[in-house]
Amino acid sequence: MTAEIAKLKEILKNSENIVFFGGAGVSTESGIPDFRSADGLYSGKYAYPPETILSHSFFMENTEEFYRFYKEKMLYPGAKPNDAHKALAELEKQGKLKAVITQNVDGLHTQAGSKNVLELHGSALRNLCMSCKECYTVDIIIKSDGIPLCKCGGTIKPDVVLYEEGLNADVMSKATKAIHDADVLIVGGTSLNVYPAAGMINYYRGDKLILINQSETSFDKYANLIIREKIGLALGSAIESLS
Repeated sequence: MTAEIAKLKEILKNSENIVFFGGAGVSTESGIPDFRSADGLYSGKYAYPPETILSHSFFMENTEEFYRFYKEKMLYPGAKPNDAHKALAELEKQGKLKAVITQNVDGLHTQAGSKNVLELHGSALRNLCMSCKECYTVDIIIKSDGIPLCKCGGTIKPDVVLYEEGLNADVMSKATKAIHDADVLIVGGTSLNVYPAAGMINYYRGDKLILINQSETSFDKYANLIIREKIGLALGSAIESLS
């Protein structure tokens, strides 16, 4: 165990109001590539950049092309929770972790057993008919040929926040309050470059800001502890030694 992970263990042991804020790096150990990895969003040959395809206007105007990209790059139905997801679920079970705030849409935190998960960008596991609001699982997207349609004939849209769309106000409010009230804030697997989500870190008022990321972030200078390890290894080791 490194000195940093040993310190993390000590902080977790003595804390009762922990909040976790995570990004794409949390799920890479589950086989879901981050945006800029070799097989991530920015790889492959498409006529438009990812930010354009994953925008509200593109979805409305080029729905079939949107789904061609979305099904290839955004859905990983075989992915399973890794040690990071499991460790956070265990911390919540012990009554120490009060909320998981995630920028991911893969649903792996919930699958791992976490209950209070605040999904800033929605979930690819939920899909809604734009006409009648019927809710569908991700299976209808995976199995569809072209544009997935509701039984009423309406177009089905993933319950994820696209570019040009605002974040859910209620989720944002709950996440902001959780961060503000936390004794310990663990930020992991995120470059903290995506706003407005990244700006939420500024609401933290405590003195135990922990950053777990393999590369530098713009918030490193504010951190009380920085761990340059894979997040599954760091959290998994700390939790294992707690039990």
